[in-house]
Amino acid sequence: MAKLNTGIAASRRKSRKAHFQAPSSVRRTIMSAPLSKELREKHGVRSIPIRKDDEVIITRGSLKGREGKITSVYRLKYVVHVERVTREKVNGQSVPVGIAPSKVVITKLKLDKDREAILERKGGKGKGEAKE
Repeated sequence: MAKLNTGIAASRRKSRKAHFQAPSSVRRTIMSAPLSKELREKHGVRSIPIRKDDEVIITRGSLKGREGKITSVYRLKYVVHVERVTREKVNGQSVPVGIAPSKVVITKLKLDKDREAILERKGGKGKGEAKE
């Protein structure tokens, strides 16, 4: 049987290389975050690429339970920065703590027409049932 997708390697070495050399457009999809139960019910979608003004709750680590708005999506480092989630440096300067997008839950989406189109496309089944 031929390979289904020749662009994806099974090799650990090649998979890691593809991950760490991924272009920004691919990193966007890798940096998806799960939706809260209410949003999942409403849109019929499990996860969506995270975006700047989404509101999230941190679900893992020492900062678990903290909530806030996403201030920046740092694609180069595969992390997001949440407002008021900072660490004091030795010199007293405050710096944002990077959090992996998979370790947060989106509680409120910033919707625009493009994002609504994504939700419509991904969760067409769930949305159609809600309307009828």
